[in-house]
Amino acid sequence: AEHTRGSRAGPAGTNQRTRPTPRKDRTCTKDKRQALSPEVRTLAATEVHLNPTSLDKPAYLLNFPFSFNAGEANNIWMEELSEEKREVDMRKAIKQFMELYHFVAGEALVYLLPASALCGLQDLVFTANLGIVLEHMPGKNTVVLSNFTSEPRVGETSCGKGFFEAMGYDVHVSPYKFEGEAELKHLNKNVYLGGYGIRSQARSYAWMEEEFDMQVIKLHMDDPYLYHLDCIVFPLTTEAVMVCTELLEKEDVAEIEQHAEIIDVSYDEACSGITNSVRLTNLILNSSHIHELKTGTEDYGMEIAKNRRLEDIAVKYGFEVAFFNLSEYHK
Repeated sequence: AEHTRGSRAGPAGTNQRTRPTPRKDRTCTKDKRQALSPEVRTLAATEVHLNPTSLDKPAYLLNFPFSFNAGEANNIWMEELSEEKREVDMRKAIKQFMELYHFVAGEALVYLLPASALCGLQDLVFTANLGIVLEHMPGKNTVVLSNFTSEPRVGETSCGKGFFEAMGYDVHVSPYKFEGEAELKHLNKNVYLGGYGIRSQARSYAWMEEEFDMQVIKLHMDDPYLYHLDCIVFPLTTEAVMVCTELLEKEDVAEIEQHAEIIDVSYDEACSGITNSVRLTNLILNSSHIHELKTGTEDYGMEIAKNRRLEDIAVKYGFEVAFFNLSEYHK
């Protein structure tokens, strides 16, 4: 999740810091190996390469908003705001980020993507656009990084490449335009849903199908306000997916239905960010700034309707919802 600017989303993405083991303790003697548990001995014997996404535990990659700003308008939501309204309140942005970070870190492994405040990457905090770890690949060790259409985001790819290579991942960069997990959602087995038309190209998915033995149901995107797939699609489980079907071709909806149950959401719910969500065990995390809105206004009505619908869906499928105010990341 991530997520995208302007679509009422906030920072999120894939993957604690441990004290380095002194060099003298890094080698196991025969006696020490015998003292290890059977599970650890098995891992050592097979030389399995562990990484954050291979663990039986949720893992996320976040980026502290050191470089976050809204200086360059690169989507229609930003273009409709004046420069004054786009100005980020950094103290508030940090507070909102920390509230989300502390919550997620209490339930999952969280890595922070390192980046300087001087790196010039205003959108790096939206890490779901950085790339995707392919769920169906052995060891979940394969990363496909983005080839950004959005000019201010082009430099993010090299930042992500260094990180994932340092973590031991098999890293690939899409040769065609592609904007990460925000555009490519794993459904089940080797089946994915891929959005194209505004920020990503359909041929990026054809390349992935050939390179990684996967099937991508390609979904055309043409609404300027909902320009990434996570604005209209959210796989709730491997068998059920939230979709704003009114924005898709009938044959595309039918193809999705061959693989999963569709939970239809409205255009207004999509614009309010209902699918800009993240799964965390049995929780659905979603952004809501309901307490900043004036009761009785159209925005308030849309936001409360979105929240109630998401809660109803969550209850039906055995989830709970946790809302976070990420209003500074709507700019």
